[in-house]
Amino acid sequence: MKITIITVGKLKEKYLKQGIQEYVKRIGPYAKVDLIEVADEKAPENLSEAQMLEVKQKEGERILSKINTDSYVITLEIDGQQLTSEKFAKKMDDLATYGKSKVAFVIGGSLGLSDEVLQRRDFGLSFSKMTFPHQLMRLVLVEQVYRAFKINRGEPYHK
Repeated sequence: MKITIITVGKLKEKYLKQGIQEYVKRIGPYAKVDLIEVADEKAPENLSEAQMLEVKQKEGERILSKINTDSYVITLEIDGQQLTSEKFAKKMDDLATYGKSKVAFVIGGSLGLSDEVLQRRDFGLSFSKMTFPHQLMRLVLVEQVYRAFKINRGEPYHK
């Protein structure tokens, strides 16, 4: 399986980078992982609705340019479907079983994802109804992908 994780903005926090690198290394025996960062737009606090839409569209264009046409696209979004780790593992296993060996996960910027990106998705995934920094979600995502591979192979992993 080839997994691409497309995110908006540069990751600056060293501790998050280290955690992500550790889980990408652990995923290595199961899948190839590519991490792609696209530039974020400057978004001051008091943007109008039209300005917010413009920011999301520009970021969305950058995201869409990085998605392969044959990728199964999973967007991370608050309104997505919530899954247990076991159900997420089953979803990943089903994708591999039914020929969807290229999976692209998309984590948007601070304003979320553009309508164009949401239209391209095959599945919307939510880790919680809470809002998390998109930088932290990168770490949570790679940990859950790693956990999914361990579950699918019946290998032990701490609970």
